[in-house]
Amino acid sequence: MMSERLAVKLPGLDLKNPIMNSSGAVFFGLEDKGYAIEETGALVTKTVTMSARAGNPQPWIINTPSGILNSVGLANPGIEAVVADILPAIHEKYKTLPVLASVAGETVGEYVALTERLTATKQVTAIEANLSCPNVDRGGMAFGVTAESAAEVIHAMRAATTLPIYAKMSPNVTDIKPIVKAVETAGANGIVLINTVVGMSLDLNTRQARLARGTGGMSGTSVHPIAVRFVYETAQTVSIPVIGVGGVSTVDDALELMMAGASAVQIGTALAGNHQVMADIIRELPSALDKYGFSNVEEVTKTFKK
Repeated sequence: MMSERLAVKLPGLDLKNPIMNSSGAVFFGLEDKGYAIEETGALVTKTVTMSARAGNPQPWIINTPSGILNSVGLANPGIEAVVADILPAIHEKYKTLPVLASVAGETVGEYVALTERLTATKQVTAIEANLSCPNVDRGGMAFGVTAESAAEVIHAMRAATTLPIYAKMSPNVTDIKPIVKAVETAGANGIVLINTVVGMSLDLNTRQARLARGTGGMSGTSVHPIAVRFVYETAQTVSIPVIGVGGVSTVDDALELMMAGASAVQIGTALAGNHQVMADIIRELPSALDKYGFSNVEEVTKTFKK
């Protein structure tokens, strides 16, 4: 049966298929924009912080010939509003769909507090720790760029919840392998990567950066080969599942990330141009499996070895 061919079972995530949105791509999935979230394997929330955030100055999203640059700055309503209003609304709308709640803190203590609040709601299935955020206790360096700081966050979160924890990693590092190994040892149940690649775009007429903040996160089809490499290196390093994200816009893109070692795939930037892209890929998966000689999606993940 098709459902059996596409199903993937991950820690805390019983997926009917391996396709889901990436954090921020559909906000909290409550607006009727035709994303067909109910057809996907899981809903990933917008990254939640302790306090509400308005985000960075505009412009914070620009198009480039290579993809999209953004410096949105984790704009979100804050944990209080998410717990009181948004999670109940998600539960009412999507019923049994697994919910992967993304969190970000400026300190390890904030990650712990967010984890405790979300766990207490009993309305999320797993937690995704966005480790690309600046650590204010360490001079603003992103948590995910060193093994020590990344592991510190996951270790503290692990002590605060029984929910599965997925560590979302930054590609802006020299070597991802020791970092993902450290978060695995610290108690992560899975790895999500990649987050956006730091980039910049300049306006030749104004002599200014096109983003108000200067630099931003690059996403879109141009980062896909980077994502494939990071997924492959991570899958060869850890024994916990990997969720791949980065430049997926076709069923072949999704299968390529899975062949590199991802058990599931998140889609972000492509949704801006085609709200139905997740549904399209899910619909095309069975014939793509036939085309490439796979009996099911789990077989794709096990295919490519170093």
